[in-house]
Amino acid sequence: MPPRDSAAPAPTTDGLRLSANVSLRQALAQLDRTGKGIVLVVDTDGRLEGTITDGDIRRGILAGLTVAHPVRDLLAGKTAAARPVTAPAGTSSDTLLRLMREHGVRQVPLLDAAGRVTGLTTLDELLPNVLPDAQAVIMAGGFGTRLRPYTDDTPKPMLPVGDTPLLERTVRQLRAAGIRRVNISTHYLAEKIVDHFGDGRDFGVEFTYLREETPLGTAGALGLMGPLTERCLVMNGDILTRVDFRAMLAYHTEHAAALTVGVRAYEMKVPYGVIEADGPLVRRVVEKPALQFFVNAGIYVLEPSAHRLIPADRRFDMTDLITILIAEGHSVVSFPIVEYWLDIGQQPDYEQAQQDVRTGRYAA
Repeated sequence: MPPRDSAAPAPTTDGLRLSANVSLRQALAQLDRTGKGIVLVVDTDGRLEGTITDGDIRRGILAGLTVAHPVRDLLAGKTAAARPVTAPAGTSSDTLLRLMREHGVRQVPLLDAAGRVTGLTTLDELLPNVLPDAQAVIMAGGFGTRLRPYTDDTPKPMLPVGDTPLLERTVRQLRAAGIRRVNISTHYLAEKIVDHFGDGRDFGVEFTYLREETPLGTAGALGLMGPLTERCLVMNGDILTRVDFRAMLAYHTEHAAALTVGVRAYEMKVPYGVIEADGPLVRRVVEKPALQFFVNAGIYVLEPSAHRLIPADRRFDMTDLITILIAEGHSVVSFPIVEYWLDIGQQPDYEQAQQDVRTGRYAA
């Protein structure tokens, strides 16, 4: 903790300020560039109109907004209770840290007497080098049957995407998010994974292998772990994504969830005119509508309380866990993934992944 009455750092707000007229897509790109977890919405005189966090945007998407909507539409949906926590310029580090803890925020904009933004202080600046209180599990035991012959002698998560195995891309992404303990569930051609990663030291993480003697489903391998004392980020090993793991962990914390499910918008076009009827009476015809859903993206965050419900040594799927948690009244929330995401389940998906890495779409 900083010494009492120490002066708060006054980092620049370059790149953090934007107009309410820009799109949510632009706000997300700005969040990604700055890495502060917040952007400051200001008027033409630099006065603060509001703040936008990663979680704000994702909640807006769940409420029906798209990334093409202007930031103004998102601000209009925020309540007075959600107004940003601010402090006068020159506020001490101790006071700022206390404000963050009292209000459960990680950033405090600093304002002058006229309400103009002069700086921003973040929790990471006040308490540097604090890693996320989480470990990760990557499910990498599948046979990859639909990807044969690529998977005849290579486990699906070890298939190269560009010049790097898919699983290595995921591990490096987890490390960049501050996660240092990574568990890998293995079954098919497990030795190929172990030979490549070893104990994880060369990749800056600590590896533990969860050996499935028989396939245990999408959550069963979690039952091979001992009791958890921290939250756990779980993902399928065949996913190529640029999702912000830190943002997902923060979102999970904000919602005090037992389980957070990463979801992806999916659109299905009906190739016919759809009849809406009230009994025998036709009320409306909708020509070739596009139906939109959120689908399970295979990435989760779970609390130790949820992990305790997973049985040991038998097949168990994440859908089973979600059903049990909801039935018992636990909080299960969805986290919309707006970043690059691709489930490499079939040969066309694998070919798409190669093209996306080659053309730069994956990195965008």
